[in-house]
Parts: sequence; C-alpha cells; structure tokens
Amino acid sequence: MKKLILATSALALTAGFAAADVVRMGTEGAYAPWNFVNDKGEIDGFERELGDELCKRAELECEWVKNDWDSIIPNLVSGNYDTIIAGMSITDERDEVIDFTQPYTPPDPSAYVAMDPDVDLENAVIAAQAATIQAAFIAEQGWTLVEFATPEETVAAVRNGEADAVLADKSYLDTVVGTDGLVMLERTEAIGGGVGMGLRESDGELRAKFDAAIQSMKDDGSLNELIAKWEVSSQW
Repeated sequence: MKKLILATSALALTAGFAAADVVRMGTEGAYAPWNFVNDKGEIDGFERELGDELCKRAELECEWVKNDWDSIIPNLVSGNYDTIIAGMSITDERDEVIDFTQPYTPPDPSAYVAMDPDVDLENAVIAAQAATIQAAFIAEQGWTLVEFATPEETVAAVRNGEADAVLADKSYLDTVVGTDGLVMLERTEAIGGGVGMGLRESDGELRAKFDAAIQSMKDDGSLNELIAKWEVSSQW
C-alpha cells in the first residue's frame, strides 16, 4: 500500500527485540483505517487488530509504540521498537535497510482527491506525504509536487488551495471524500508492492515467527475477513 522511505542510519543493526516474549510494535497512528488513535487515546485500526492477532498466534506479547512516519525506519534500526506495522509497502529501497515479512495485504491502489473533478493532473500542484511511494511517483512523472509531513496536511492543502489534488492510498482517501466538497477522481495508480511488517535485518527469528503467523491467517481465511472488515485493500 503506502510509502517509500529511505533510512540512512545504520545504527544498532544487531539489536535484538526487547525481551524473549515481548515485541514492541511501531506504527504511525495517523493513517485510518490502517492505524489511528481512537477517542480513548489508544492505537486502533486494521493493523492494531492484525498485530494483536499475529502476536497471539506467535505466542508473543505486543506493546504498541506510536512514531512519526518520517523517522519510523531509523527508529526501528536504532532499537526504539522491534517491528514496523504501519501500512508500509515493501520496496527494494527499503529492503536495503530493513527486512520484511511476507505481505499481509496485496497492493492498495493509489487515488486522487480534489475539489474539482476535472482537474488536469499533469499541470496541477499535487500534494503527497513526504517519503511515500506516492511522492516518488509524482516526482517521476515530472509533475509539480508539494510534500507534507502527515496525511492530514496533504488533504488540508487541497481544502485551502495550496494544492489542486492529493495522491494517497485509496483506502485512506475514502475516509475524507465527501467532506468540504472533496471528490475522488476516476484515475488511480498501481504503484508499490504489498504491505508487510518491517524488522531489523538481525531479527530473522522474529521475522520467521510473524511470517508463520501471517501465513496461518491466510490459510484459515481470517486475514481476508479482517481486510474486508476494515476495507483496506483487495483480498487474497
């Protein structure tokens, strides 16, 4: 689904997870329905429910850690938490810095939201969250890109006229369409790979446990049920 981020930090590549049976799960908490903070101040969403179930099947105890997107890979590498479960697309660039489990969702299409359904994208100013696959795509097209730190800011830029459109995962934009005159354009983009959990390259044993848990959810159909419940992507 979501993003492209390059981490240059190589600190603590040999760090192990916090304790034998406790795993700290790092997420953004700002990308509904994948992950968000609910009214009780708790991490919620598809990936919270998924992560808790994966930990249960892997016989691990989960602790959830909220982290801003732009530092989510460096802070994994430096040992602030043990996994990333934050709508992160598996890409070759990221795989040079961290490891990934097998994908737990297929690729999510990227879509555009604008105030004008007839906006000319090639000549428009398009907003995207910084360090995402969407930002990289716009830049590769040679279109005019404005980047923001959070997904909320990209949508706000369209509302207040700083940008003509925003490009993001369709599942996220579905949550804002229809508010303040925002409309979804017909055009979508197939960019990025499936979404997986990110781990330090030194944590092969932990990756194997989560791989097995993800596969068990695919095999018994519970992963498709969870994807359908939260409407985050197509099913397996």
